[in-house]
Amino acid sequence: MHVGIDSFVSRVTDPSTGRVVGPAERMAHLLEEIELADRSGLHSFGIGEHHREEYYVSAPPVILAAAAARTSRIRLGSAVAVLSANDPVRLFQQFATLDLISQGRMDLVVGRGSFTESFPLFGLDLHDYDELFSEKLDLLLKIRQSPHVTWTGRHRPALAGQGIYPRPVQDPLPIWVGVGGTPESFVRAGLLGLPLMVAIIGGEPRRFAPLVDLYRRAGAEAGHDPGSLRVGVHVFGYVGESRQHAADTIYPGWHEMFTSVSRERGFPPPHRAQFDATSGPDGAFFLGDPDSIVAKLERVADQLGGVHRISLQMTNPRLAHDDLLRGIELLGTEVAPRVAHV
Repeated sequence: MHVGIDSFVSRVTDPSTGRVVGPAERMAHLLEEIELADRSGLHSFGIGEHHREEYYVSAPPVILAAAAARTSRIRLGSAVAVLSANDPVRLFQQFATLDLISQGRMDLVVGRGSFTESFPLFGLDLHDYDELFSEKLDLLLKIRQSPHVTWTGRHRPALAGQGIYPRPVQDPLPIWVGVGGTPESFVRAGLLGLPLMVAIIGGEPRRFAPLVDLYRRAGAEAGHDPGSLRVGVHVFGYVGESRQHAADTIYPGWHEMFTSVSRERGFPPPHRAQFDATSGPDGAFFLGDPDSIVAKLERVADQLGGVHRISLQMTNPRLAHDDLLRGIELLGTEVAPRVAHV
């Protein structure tokens, strides 16, 4: 099992001073985090895409280019690129260029996103939610297969064999499908033979086992090599010196983040008992000391029938930069080596 980090690069309020960290300083901190992840032996670092005031990730390829120039080993990628609101031609060109800069270290994870701001922002109709993604994924895969594509769809001008360049170092460029809990999404990824990145935001990870099995069965029935049907997992997480220290460090930001989301979506406000449950041994939040994180990673990998990659999303609006750096270091030096054999 490979271990990595995903980041949504949230706006941060320093918990010790109450000072809001400015965007430029936050971006400098992010690059320092990625460099440390590279040195600490982590497998990957992914940058999400959001178009909201509290996140600084509206242009992930720009961040990834800076990260590629400052690292040498770690794989880099999207987490996820909102394909429905992107032009597949431009997205492929951007990530092919990133693959050249990084010398073959780029992964493109595409999905529909967990928020909907990008639809009105780019003049898209939310009623086309499913059709936009499936049509654009079809075009993206055709572009990956050949530089000259003849294609017609409903949501983009047709292509009549034009050349799409540059081509990446990796052939083919790795394209993963990011999914939530919709069975149809798991089946589609399996039928296409694409690796799967499962976002586990709530509940118990083991409840995704039937969906992962559905993905593998769909892929097998479509004739794909089982070895190509890789499963990744994206979860919230943080590694601290002790479980209590990790919980006390993360809870204020967790409460702020989920209070905002709950208010938007009409859910009841979160509370500490809910936090303790979701960060427990069977919850979706991977929180604790290195020993407990290792045990949980091994248990979840077993529950899902094997996991190729797991990425901890450490974005937190009340997490001090030094605490985040320490969490990255612990994850890379004390957790990742112990689960590499899983």
